Amino acid sequence: MPIYEYTCQADGSTIELLRPMSEADKPVEDPEGRGRTFTRVHSTFAAQGAGTDPKGRSHSIGGGCCPCGKSHGGCSKP
Repeated sequence: MPIYEYTCQADGSTIELLRPMSEADKPVEDPEGRGRTFTRVHSTFAAQGAGTDPKGRSHSIGGGCCPCGKSHGGCSKP
């Protein structure tokens, strides 16, 4: 079941709910009982897929063109 994010337009409060996809856009009751209205927003998240070596150069972690995981030209393997 996915986690959805809902925001209150009046005060900017944000809540997250674990709900079935079929209920994603259904009304959300105020969890604090204050009568606020929450609407679903598109969640944003970050996934880190690259790192840096000691010299500050970026490199990919897995999934590169080379079997070693480095990008094209990253090593001398055929």
